Amino acid sequence: MGAVDKPAQAVAQAPMVALLGNPNCGKTALFNRLTGARQKVANYAGVTIERKEGQFTSPDGHAFRLLDLPGAYSLKAHTPDEAITRDVVAGLRAGEASPDVVVCVVDATNLRLNLRLVLEIQRLGLPMLLALNMVDVARKRGIEIDAAKLSQELGMAVVETVAVTAGGEKSLLRALDGMWPLAATQARPLAAIDAVSVEETQREVRRILSVVSNDSRDKGNLSEKIDDVVLHPVLGPIILAVLMFLVFQAVFTWAAPVMEWIKDTVDGGGGLLKEHMADGVLRSLLVDGVISGVGSVLVFLPQILILFFFILILEDCGYLPRAAFLLDRLMGGVGLSGRAFIPLLSSFACAIPGVMAARTIQNPRDRLVTIMIAPLMTCSARLPVYALVIAAFIPEREVWGVLSLQGLVLFVLYFAGIVSAMAVAWFMKRTMGGKSKSKQPLMLELPSYHWPHLRNLAIGLWERAKIFLTRVGTVILTLMVLLWALSSFPGAPEGATHPAIYYSLAGLLGRGLEFVFAPIGFNWQICIALVPGMAAREVAVGALGTVYALSQTGDALASQLEPILSQTWSMATALSLLAWYVFAPQCLSTLSVVRRETGSVRYSFIMAGYMFALAYGASFITYRVALMLGA
Repeated sequence: MGAVDKPAQAVAQAPMVALLGNPNCGKTALFNRLTGARQKVANYAGVTIERKEGQFTSPDGHAFRLLDLPGAYSLKAHTPDEAITRDVVAGLRAGEASPDVVVCVVDATNLRLNLRLVLEIQRLGLPMLLALNMVDVARKRGIEIDAAKLSQELGMAVVETVAVTAGGEKSLLRALDGMWPLAATQARPLAAIDAVSVEETQREVRRILSVVSNDSRDKGNLSEKIDDVVLHPVLGPIILAVLMFLVFQAVFTWAAPVMEWIKDTVDGGGGLLKEHMADGVLRSLLVDGVISGVGSVLVFLPQILILFFFILILEDCGYLPRAAFLLDRLMGGVGLSGRAFIPLLSSFACAIPGVMAARTIQNPRDRLVTIMIAPLMTCSARLPVYALVIAAFIPEREVWGVLSLQGLVLFVLYFAGIVSAMAVAWFMKRTMGGKSKSKQPLMLELPSYHWPHLRNLAIGLWERAKIFLTRVGTVILTLMVLLWALSSFPGAPEGATHPAIYYSLAGLLGRGLEFVFAPIGFNWQICIALVPGMAAREVAVGALGTVYALSQTGDALASQLEPILSQTWSMATALSLLAWYVFAPQCLSTLSVVRRETGSVRYSFIMAGYMFALAYGASFITYRVALMLGA
């Protein structure tokens, strides 16, 4: 047994190497290159900030542990991420000693910004070396950096790395071997950093650059020329609006053939079971519960993947930070900065990563307001509901000969979520905790444009598909089976005039809730679907599939939900449900993350309460206006 434990013990006792650097310097790519699959992800104790640790062995056979610290611009922390990086390096986190070696990763094309952090860490007195990353890009641009002189000026080893290329890490491994054996050291107090002013640090950075770098032949890059157009005060917002508009058009037009195939496959599977199985409880479970419920959600996978296809491309090519700058003035009007754009954009995938991404915002009140409005962004779980109702009630026709009317309605719903989020932010900034402070200027690094990496795109789409299919096969399937049971028992009494579900436990619950939701046009079937939708919003579609499957008489199969809804709902009810889902109260998992990120359950209750009030109010107005207009 002792022999088995030796490798694990050796790894636990191996020196800790900390990778540290500015965001977008290639630090995480270098971490992945060194560790491969030998890495684990957890959270730092007491916070939800991610902690990535791995291990690797050098060419000389020395074992190292590797810690990928959150990106930081300075150890004078302004965000929770930077505070974690500062505390780890300074050995201030309980139960975690300061690293044995700090590897500062810097972008060779942007030394002026990166060197400030290097000089701050150097004052802590820890063993260090500098990884001059992206040297290949710097050479192509004509930027000359003398690594030997830089090493002399900084008084530490400097190695050149190309993290995205196989073998680009070898010089770093040789340098770590050259530092072996590592001497035990203790970081100096953080006061050593504060003893030197920022202005003095910047003067030292400029002095070092004048000695070691020559950018007189810097050709610049295509990014600067593209930004002249993309960041233009007039053309920039127009380009952004057109891009977003085209994305939502594609969600409907591109996905249609694949959706039809999935729908036909689901219907065929249900038909085969009905044909070859005897009537009974098991057939009802499989056809009405599993196939009608799960199948009616699965059909929207193509639309979700198309949406993420565009989001991943815009992110990978470097456009998203530009969008943050374009929206900075607009968001400043409601008291936020453009830095809130990235968390809010993440919320289009799911509110949970959006809420967690808000920790990069420096101002605590801006961070809290961003968390509170993030769920108003239209997450992918709403898309199945939107797509179902739009397909059932909005005709498939062209507008102005080129635009899809259904895609136009989807764009309006997404836009309504954005506008409502800005309105809520404006209100909260003026009512939460007194008067807001003056708006902070947006400082955000703009990465160079580059073609999206097909491998990254494929991995991103696969991960999104896997997450969706996992939810379909676990959470949604479980809820559909549970809903089927509640909808099937007890059975209809003697002489019943309604379908059996009307007399079931779910039917009783739906009719009880109908009293509350009747003023906004919801029938008892919709009320039943809202309850499991609290666990995951997209479950509402599967719930409607199960409810209407059990509500049908004869041989009608409710996996074809669209024609059934168009026959049983009024247009006013359909519009009311769309308005409800613009503001629909958050799923329980998001409320749980909000509690963890804010450290208080109070904000979870505030979020659930204000979103329910907005959803009910918007649905009531929509329903009543639609009735007045004859819908």
